[in-house]
Amino acid sequence: MGHDCSADETIWDDAYALDRAHVFHSWHAQRDLHPTEVVTGHGVWLNYADGREMLDFTSQQVNVNIGYQHPAVVEGIKKQAELLATIGPDYANLARGRAASLVARRAPEGFDKVFFTNAGADANENAMRAARLVTGRDKILSSYRCYHGNTGAAISATGDWRRKPNDYARGHVHFFTPYLYRSEFFATTQQEECERALTHLEHVIEFEGPDTIAAVLLESIPGTAGIIIPPKDYFKGVREITRKYGILMITDEVMAGFGRTGFWFALDDYDYTPDIITFAKGCNSGYVPAGGVIMSKPVAAYFDDVVFPGGLTYSGHPLAMGAIVATQEAMEREHIVDNAHDVGRDVLGPGLEALVEHHPTIGEVRGKGVFWAVELVADRTTKEPLDDATMQRIVAEADKLNLVLGVHNNRIHVTPPCVISAEEAAEGVARLDKALTAAGC
Repeated sequence: MGHDCSADETIWDDAYALDRAHVFHSWHAQRDLHPTEVVTGHGVWLNYADGREMLDFTSQQVNVNIGYQHPAVVEGIKKQAELLATIGPDYANLARGRAASLVARRAPEGFDKVFFTNAGADANENAMRAARLVTGRDKILSSYRCYHGNTGAAISATGDWRRKPNDYARGHVHFFTPYLYRSEFFATTQQEECERALTHLEHVIEFEGPDTIAAVLLESIPGTAGIIIPPKDYFKGVREITRKYGILMITDEVMAGFGRTGFWFALDDYDYTPDIITFAKGCNSGYVPAGGVIMSKPVAAYFDDVVFPGGLTYSGHPLAMGAIVATQEAMEREHIVDNAHDVGRDVLGPGLEALVEHHPTIGEVRGKGVFWAVELVADRTTKEPLDDATMQRIVAEADKLNLVLGVHNNRIHVTPPCVISAEEAAEGVARLDKALTAAGC
């Protein structure tokens, strides 16, 4: 028997009722979900269905870099829809070519070819596929503190709890990356942490067998795992080790790219060049799903006469490409990356650091640009993580102050859109201060 459409018609204008009747949400048990209805947004502000205007300190999935409803991006999508709403990946299309050119322009010299995907997970999936084909090796090394997506190989490359119920892909090995606040290497300085982490990585490579390893896959700045800022020389050390053993290096810029750290790519601040770069999220701020793989010349050249056995129906979808072009052009024209850098340096960094003095539960503040983590602990000496109930209480108190907060375990991730003004950033920090106080933290 078919679905009774008349039942839906009675709630046709009720977003919440339709959601609960038909929408299956990711990363949740479904029974007790109570999603908030968002009607629209502008800049760094969201308008809820209950009439409240909320200051967004999350950028949703840390992807709305250019802010909500940016007129240039909306117009770019409209114009592309009127010209050509869809075309398959086998054809040449001006929007796709322009988008690839603009993305490649932000990568290091020699990165000229872009394979478009639908998101960050399949970008990492195809980067790993390329590395395995180019090297003829199988294993991918990645960090325990990372997240690379929820497709087959991408989730196996991930290091956090989400890997365990989804771990079906072969050939994945994990290692520890630098995190001085919770050092795995008994380090007391960033230099010690860096040196010992690199020694650890080389030992893992030696014990696994260098001739079995296709690539080392690392986020330029681990995002979901805690916005963990690597020591300045870490990636240069990884690059030296991978070259020594003929292993490719893949840099995941899905979350950290396109202005998030105050640089076009986060790797720009670390003075190294990988073999493959993956991206998504901020490339067009999620207005239309898109991601991709940027290949260095040697990697791209391998496939000049060898078929790349990967493809997607919506690879380089015209509407997504129109959104990328409009986003990239607007970000450059409006100096949005510079704004993210300056707001982080002048407002978010100093403002969040100042909270440490007044809130004994803050163990560490770290970040750059509009990419910050406030790590909360029950005790600063033992660094015992603050409990989940208290973290949720902080979120609830922030909600009362019309501030949208993102919480991951015992951390508040402060990741507003890159367009946030100094005044809005200061206001958000002030509301966070009040929320921590109200929650007894």
